[in-house]
Amino acid sequence: MAKPQRPGASNGKKKGPTKGTGGLGRKALEGRGPTPKAEDRAWHPAGKRKAAAERYAASGGKGKPGQRQTSGGNPNRSARAKDNTTDTETVTGRNSVLEALRAKIPATAFYIAQRVEMDDRVKEMLSIATHRGIPVLEVTRQELDRMAGFDGVHQGVAIKVPPYEYAHPQDLLEQVIDKGEVPLFVALDGVTDPRNLGAIIRSTAAFGGHGIILPQRRSAGVNSAAWKTSAGAAARVPVALATNLTTQLKEFKKQGVFVLGLDGDGDVSLPELELADRPVVIVVGSEGKGLSRLVTETCDQIVSIPISASTESLNAGIATSVALYQVSTVRSAKK
Repeated sequence: MAKPQRPGASNGKKKGPTKGTGGLGRKALEGRGPTPKAEDRAWHPAGKRKAAAERYAASGGKGKPGQRQTSGGNPNRSARAKDNTTDTETVTGRNSVLEALRAKIPATAFYIAQRVEMDDRVKEMLSIATHRGIPVLEVTRQELDRMAGFDGVHQGVAIKVPPYEYAHPQDLLEQVIDKGEVPLFVALDGVTDPRNLGAIIRSTAAFGGHGIILPQRRSAGVNSAAWKTSAGAAARVPVALATNLTTQLKEFKKQGVFVLGLDGDGDVSLPELELADRPVVIVVGSEGKGLSRLVTETCDQIVSIPISASTESLNAGIATSVALYQVSTVRSAKK
């Protein structure tokens, strides 16, 4: 006797689709077909990258893949900045960005924070960026925080600029002489803090200096921190790289440039300096070790800055500012 079954249960004897099933059993076994490629799934990161690349191609190659440009330089549209390139520097801060734009530094993108406070500087930045065709990207303040770094202050604006193009020391000297001016340079011996470099660039601009000379090794370079600290002066004061600083100083001496070294144990006090009206290069050492031995031996004169006995020393940026001020004062008095 057959065992009674539950209502709706199948005995499993009949094969194939029954009447009215429409072949659902077979379709279930077949599944939904092959899994789409990652780039064909809109929600997948690969799909998003593909869509961004298509937008980039449709825009004629303007801006960067993965970023939406504002129309006509209008910052009222949102765009998330994802720039992972390593061959650019980020300049932040209103003064630094404005000076860089005024100096026609070839910026590749201008970033502005959402709901930023509009002052005359920001309006001028937008105007310059629009007229020069620089992509204007509106981003969140959190994104600008990331771009500015741990201790960066962006004030709601930033630009991407290409790597700094260093001059040659000899070219700097010839350019100043061709203008009929008396050369005034600053050479850094072992200064590795880019913020000190930025401060020195700013002081050089303030007191009529013509350029900075850095050794290729063991020295800070003109990076985003130096740009920021210089408050935009890096756009006006050229910086040159010397393959060997001692050799370059000797070349300058052959051409009549007086090499003045700053050191706490100098032979002459800065106020007593009488040769400031000559072509001068002021050489500044690191805070810890000061001037290296070879550079010290190359200097025509070692000068000290008189300070209170309770103060051990001045940092490189302040010492350079004091020396530049003294030289500019002497030169002004003899005009």
